[in-house]
Amino acid sequence: MHTNGNSHAERPSVLVHVATNLRKLRQRASLSQQALAESADVSRRMLVNIESGDVNVSLNVLDRLAEVLGVQLYALVQPPESEDSARIEQLVWAGRHADSRGILLASKPAHQEVELSSWWMASGDRYDSEPNPPGWHDMVVVIAGELTLMIDGEARRVVAGDFHVVASDQPISYCNEGAAPLHFVRNVLH
Repeated sequence: MHTNGNSHAERPSVLVHVATNLRKLRQRASLSQQALAESADVSRRMLVNIESGDVNVSLNVLDRLAEVLGVQLYALVQPPESEDSARIEQLVWAGRHADSRGILLASKPAHQEVELSSWWMASGDRYDSEPNPPGWHDMVVVIAGELTLMIDGEARRVVAGDFHVVASDQPISYCNEGAAPLHFVRNVLH
């Protein structure tokens, strides 16, 4: 969750979410700041600053805190009012230039395997995916064109720059119904 420290780099909103979520989860676990800090191998001062939203924190530290609290990383970084753990869309890094940024789009726990693939589809083409066992998910990010996902007879459109996360224990069709070529990245994870 690092920024490069330039004054024009905006403070990641995710720091505010982390502060709120961490405090809530720590209290729910009946842990003092000192106990959580010691268990996660961070200083109490660092933990106080994280809970205040006053410090940039590394993903490594957040992973350790999440592990001690028995939650996934997304539980710390998602907006506190969010009900969709898959869709996070939060700034996690800001660079020296206004156009440099990292956005955590989505998160799902992976138990055994993750597959990453890049797909190109001409207009009118279609790929029909058989169901995976329960617990598997597909995460897709559209780079160019428009992807139409057919899920349970319902069409879901994902345009360039957007993404979708879906349980893949059901048949899913990946379709290019547009006139332009389609390029998307697909993660399949369990």
